[in-house]
Amino acid sequence: VQLQACGGGFVQAGGSLRLSCAASGLVFDNYLMGWFRQAPGKRRAFVAGISRIGDNTAYADSVKDRFTISRDSATRAVFLQLNILRPEDTAVYYCAARRVIVTDLPICDPDEFNYWGQGTLVTVSS
Repeated sequence: VQLQACGGGFVQAGGSLRLSCAASGLVFDNYLMGWFRQAPGKRRAFVAGISRIGDNTAYADSVKDRFTISRDSATRAVFLQLNILRPEDTAVYYCAARRVIVTDLPICDPDEFNYWGQGTLVTVSS
C-alpha cells in the first residue's frame, strides 16, 4: 500500500494551497481517509476526515470553515483545500487510510489508521 502526498509549499498568510494524496495497493472505496499534521515539537494532530463514500466529513475546530476535504474514487485520491492560511498552520501534513469495519464515519484518532503517507510540508509566513 502506498499513499503519496503532494502539494505542500511556502505561502504567505491568507494564501491557499491544495494538497493531494494518491492511494495505491488498496481498495480505495473500502477506506476512510484522513489528514493529520505535525508541527515541530508537537504531536501529530487530526485535521480533517472523510467517510468511505464521501458523504460525511469532520474537521478540527482550528481549521473549520477554512479547509475542505474531498475524495475522488475514479482517481483514488483524497484532497485537502487549505484557504486563509495562518502561520500556525505550518506543519508536515500527512494523509492516512483506515479500513471501514462497521461504521463509515470519519475518525480523529491517528492510532486507528492503518496506512500513512510520507507527508508534505506546508510553511506559512506571517
